[in-house]
Amino acid sequence: MGNKSGSAYGLTALIPVKQGSKNNESYDKLIRDQLEMWPLDDASPMSKVPNTYICRMFLLNDCFYVGAPAIEEHLENRYLVFSSNFYGELDSYLHGMWDNTQEELKELMQHCLCFDEVSSPSTFADYIKRCQVDVSFFFNGSTDKPLEEQLKGLYLKQAFSYFCYLTQPFQSQGDLGARRLQNAYQKFNEHCQPNNLGGPTWPIAATRIPENLESEIKAIVDSAMEEIQ
Repeated sequence: MGNKSGSAYGLTALIPVKQGSKNNESYDKLIRDQLEMWPLDDASPMSKVPNTYICRMFLLNDCFYVGAPAIEEHLENRYLVFSSNFYGELDSYLHGMWDNTQEELKELMQHCLCFDEVSSPSTFADYIKRCQVDVSFFFNGSTDKPLEEQLKGLYLKQAFSYFCYLTQPFQSQGDLGARRLQNAYQKFNEHCQPNNLGGPTWPIAATRIPENLESEIKAIVDSAMEEIQ
């Protein structure tokens, strides 16, 4: 199936925008204004939607194709394009999207054709599926594990990289350094709790190193040095 890669799903929906205007502003402009006001990263409404790997929304005003001989074609309508890669099945994902962001969706998509028919998770899922475009050769740029597993792995990767950097001096300290490294690693493992997906973990939609990650790892290494003199 072109839309799936393992347990990952690639969704693309072209949602037709109403033609005409409201209060002397075209509906596509109203949608564009709403999108521009949406916050980014971990403050984005989509950060609340479970198991979202990556997503984007944008307006498609027009496109054309020039063949041979030259033939120019145009869209008959403007579209709000929603594209998302996520873990799991389509219906459950769309239900979760409605449950967690319905106020933002109503504000944005009220300017789309037939959106006034949407009033529940199931009607929202049906609406998006009517606008869905099948994805050919979908490629998932990450593993197809649940989001919380990927976030935990990302946190551990960053934390362990910093741990290795800070403990490099132990290599030249002989038996003392070996004991310090062992002590530091035990503390590191206790702090990071590798099997606990609830935390500590990488924040959803964060684009920066989590606050306090480096200071917490440094405190672990410093403590190991102080305990073993």
